[in-house]
Amino acid sequence: MHDTAYEITTQPRPADYPAYLSAPEGRVMLPSEIPPGVQMVTLPGGIRTLAYTQPTAPAAPLVPVSQPIPAWAKTTALLTPTIGGGIAAAGIGLSYAAPGLIAMSQALWSAVALIAAAAIGVPVLLRFGRAATSTGTGTGTTHITQNITASGMFGKANGTINHR
Repeated sequence: MHDTAYEITTQPRPADYPAYLSAPEGRVMLPSEIPPGVQMVTLPGGIRTLAYTQPTAPAAPLVPVSQPIPAWAKTTALLTPTIGGGIAAAGIGLSYAAPGLIAMSQALWSAVALIAAAAIGVPVLLRFGRAATSTGTGTGTTHITQNITASGMFGKANGTINHR
């Protein structure tokens, strides 16, 4: 590779054109003298000069960068077998306990029926028991009756009380 000399030429510039954009007149620069990041550019006015340029963004890597696994995902992954094992153990336990659970449910229904029968039957038995004692042997309850009469609006009231 051989060095080619570049001649930087300046053209007359407008009065508001910045002076730092052009090189000194007649200066010749070799390619090895050009610092890194400097390139030949064409300015909006058509002038070609050396200028610092922005470095290009690095190309995206072809292999995706691996991201760390979030903590919630690790926790979920660790708890999933535990929860599944618990559900499986509960199913096995219920299969062994099914006959006992069926017997207990039948016993509970029997207890509910007994309570309902007692709530209805006891008052009925008490009523029949009272009726039998008051009509049969005479040892039942005493009935008191009153007959009260009054004559006139402000008259004196007379009454009788009967014990039977």
